Amino acid sequence: MSTDLRSYLDFAVETAYLAGRLTLGYFQTGIRPDMKADDTPVTAADRAAEQLIRGRIERAYPRHAIVGEEFGVTQHAGAEFRWFVDPIDGTKSFVRGVPLYGVLIGLEIAGTIEVGAAYFPALDEMIAAATGEGCWWNGRRAHVSDVTDLRRATVAFTDAASFAPYGRRAAWERIQAATYFRAGWGDCYGHALVATGRVELMLDPIMSPWDCGPFPVILREAGGYAGDWGGNETIYGSELLSTTQALLPQVLALIGGTQERNADDADKR
Repeated sequence: MSTDLRSYLDFAVETAYLAGRLTLGYFQTGIRPDMKADDTPVTAADRAAEQLIRGRIERAYPRHAIVGEEFGVTQHAGAEFRWFVDPIDGTKSFVRGVPLYGVLIGLEIAGTIEVGAAYFPALDEMIAAATGEGCWWNGRRAHVSDVTDLRRATVAFTDAASFAPYGRRAAWERIQAATYFRAGWGDCYGHALVATGRVELMLDPIMSPWDCGPFPVILREAGGYAGDWGGNETIYGSELLSTTQALLPQVLALIGGTQERNADDADKR
């Protein structure tokens, strides 16, 4: 790995940590959220953490672009470097005092996510990776599970009711029937669980780029896959699937990719 990527990784880890520690000042304090137009919550902690992250990026890398959940896009003409920021992924968990929320930072270089850090402040877990450097979990090497039979796999998810509205009802039913155990309270923590070998599969039928910025490189370096439901490593698929390379063909065969989604949408009409 180049020295530059290593320096970006160190920066992402430090920044995610600082933002995460800031959020703990608000956690389990009875903080009340505002509701955004899409009926999702946002808090003062989300805004303060993103401001911290943006400020550090702008000072360290003033010519880099930033895409954040709460404050949108800061663009620079011709910028090949773009930081994707979610100051609190899992705000619904955060406002309920559930510790499964994370600070997500990913760096895209010329169209590929090359650096990523996911910090879970209430658990004090840091999972980070850069291309060629491996995936690291609190200082030890992280790797996906060695389970190769989907019938022995654990699958994580965020909201069981979210699959049908996005045309994934039938796919989700097949996954449930094919796997050993289904565990909720997912959000970003589910994808981190895959990268660290604690579950084998995480499914999100709806996803924005900032919600998954660090995960393609984290999963890639951990020996897994993070991308859309068609097998394309991307943060732009409006959905996310994380799993192991060994299980990926079985999972893709079950969920049916884009054609399945379109057919399920047609059934609803």
